[in-house]
Amino acid sequence: MNLHSQEIHKRVLKLMGSRFEITVVSENEAKANEEIDLAISEISRIEKLISSWDPNSQTSKINKNAGIKPVKVSAELLELIKRAKSISELTDGAFDISYASMDALWKFDGSMTKMPSEEKIKASVAKVGYKNIVLNPKDQSVLLKLPGMKIGFGAIGKGYAADKAKELLMKKGVVAGIINASGDMNTWGQQPDGSEWKVAITNPLNKNNAFALLPIDNEAVVTSGNYEKYVIFNGKRYTHIIDPRTGYPATGIVSATVFAPKAELADALATSVFVMGKDVGIDRINQLPDIECIVIDDKGDIFTSNNIKIDSK
Repeated sequence: MNLHSQEIHKRVLKLMGSRFEITVVSENEAKANEEIDLAISEISRIEKLISSWDPNSQTSKINKNAGIKPVKVSAELLELIKRAKSISELTDGAFDISYASMDALWKFDGSMTKMPSEEKIKASVAKVGYKNIVLNPKDQSVLLKLPGMKIGFGAIGKGYAADKAKELLMKKGVVAGIINASGDMNTWGQQPDGSEWKVAITNPLNKNNAFALLPIDNEAVVTSGNYEKYVIFNGKRYTHIIDPRTGYPATGIVSATVFAPKAELADALATSVFVMGKDVGIDRINQLPDIECIVIDDKGDIFTSNNIKIDSK
């Protein structure tokens, strides 16, 4: 098939409460639309599986039965939770899907006027802890040990959906494309002119200036960090990403970008780097094969893992 007779088609829509942009390289618009529809139905299917807002989802059932009994789930959900637990091990608990049981003490909408009390912060993490998520592969069940415990896929769900949509389109013979789940980018193949897809890395403290344009070749790149969501107390900036081990928001980093073979992993690790902090975070990434990161600290300085070379002007 001649790649040069192909064109880029894209559609932007709201899925999983986020802005998704689905791009495919296809020979005509009708075919591209069919392919994009396939990706959308796959993403919607995953949303039904992992949504904690939908009372009928398997995830909601797990949460409703916390501290009561194990819940039988699909093999797919069991595997996803298993991978989430192994990322928790890998990051010493900096990533933890049971963060969902934290009471929302921290508000980043301007309504907070002072730090929550130490007691309240301690109490907020009492039910958090991935070691209390018990998986039983034999009967395909999940038990949350503590009453009131909850899991949520906020830090991994969009990446997982992007991986599955990419996998499906590749299987259907789509030669190239991008699934962009509000900044979680997952790519495969090349542009019709044979060039690689590229991602612009920006410095949130200097927005007008993309300091690097990096090629991405059949991999995922995820940037974590919402520069608008933070509070400042006693001169210290606390971001909206909370450390599930302590209940305190992460400090010191304004943006973490992770490159990985899969968006699910990039998604989880970008959050973890935020929580672990620049030095520990980059050190951990350097120990993982095929994974790189770029971190921007709250002074606007740029740090990278060992194998990324940025020509930062």
